[in-house]
Amino acid sequence: MSIFHNEPWIQLHDFGREMDRLMQARKQQQVTAAASAWTPAVDIHEAEDHYRLTVDIPGVAPEEIEVSMEDGVLEISGERKVVDAENEKRDYSRRERFQGAFSRSFKLPETADDTEISAATSHGVLEVVIKKRAALQPRRIPVTH
Repeated sequence: MSIFHNEPWIQLHDFGREMDRLMQARKQQQVTAAASAWTPAVDIHEAEDHYRLTVDIPGVAPEEIEVSMEDGVLEISGERKVVDAENEKRDYSRRERFQGAFSRSFKLPETADDTEISAATSHGVLEVVIKKRAALQPRRIPVTH
């Protein structure tokens, strides 16, 4: 018969350490997943003569934003950089502000004029205006003989 020596306090301490380790790993996964999944919110409005996209990108410098149009696809991309490198070294208990690169693409209708696009930022909001092409008006063609 073997004698088993039970020390519940040591086991409880080991259990606490293991839980702390798991919680720390989970917190790191959440921060990494959240930072890599940043997608700015976009509103799209269609008016009679233009389309307007309004993009929430607070904290992104205008020089970090790129707007391009190719083959009927409008792409908005950029990056929110770390403001203070010293803050990056801190052990946050909660971190909700996203950092890093983002990209959004939109297939525009054929009525969009890819030569008439303007973009401007103000107070953390990017506004992209795309003019519509002039609609083809039906016309009567006279027949001569």
